[in-house]
Amino acid sequence: MHKAISYWSMEHGFAANHSIEQALADAHKANFTHLELAVSDTGVLTFDTPLDAVKRVITDSPVSVTSLASGMSWGQNPASDDVDVRLASIEFHQRALMMAAELGCGALLMVPGVSRSPISPDLVRYDIAVERMRRAIQALLEVAECVNVDLCLENVWNGLFYSPLELRDFIDSFDSPRLGVYLDVGNLMGIHQYPPHWIELLGQRIKRVHIKDYRENFDWTGGYSFCDLGAGDVPWVETMAALKAINYESSLTAEMLPWDASLLERTSVAMDAIMGRNNA
Repeated sequence: MHKAISYWSMEHGFAANHSIEQALADAHKANFTHLELAVSDTGVLTFDTPLDAVKRVITDSPVSVTSLASGMSWGQNPASDDVDVRLASIEFHQRALMMAAELGCGALLMVPGVSRSPISPDLVRYDIAVERMRRAIQALLEVAECVNVDLCLENVWNGLFYSPLELRDFIDSFDSPRLGVYLDVGNLMGIHQYPPHWIELLGQRIKRVHIKDYRENFDWTGGYSFCDLGAGDVPWVETMAALKAINYESSLTAEMLPWDASLLERTSVAMDAIMGRNNA
């Protein structure tokens, strides 16, 4: 597995204003071998960014870029009640797939629509949201298959696909090797799930993996929180064993927020322990 860090974990990454050259340098300094970039409608990586310059920076770096993330579904919900928003979201992700291909990224992370979420005002009835996502995925797979990029649906707090069985069956219904899962281990803990079981059930459908930790100190006061790797309740030994059992060999990408001056170094050391490495 490749030891990777998310662009959103950089000092100005979540604001989309951390230069790609600096992000690669920061990742390398903290002993990461891979960086996941992120495309947005503003900031340093948009559809107006000259990609030749970005590709040169990546080529000159010892850090590889093999995946591209997008959080645009939160603002442009592909399951929205507004048809114009749905069409805009599909177009954005189609262009993101083409960008991923041009940058040499083999996978695009997509938030698979929003039914209800604490970080979105949208409220879409579950069955309607799923059907709209089905139509969106059909349109996106035409591009994904053409440019040879995996479209990876993330399990996230979006009100959809909270069961590994439902997500598995949704993926399988398209019969496309380009559609898969971007498994976020920490997000599963927030919906009271057990990551190794999801890994066993989803198997080869898992194309990429995000890691973060989550503390489940339930005390009737809402005492839940994301935290540093190793400081929460993710069963890392069992999770890593499950990934190895399905022969997962791609990136293990830490998505850690918010940034602080020692975040990358702490995360790197913790990942070495999780991955069973003596050194980076």
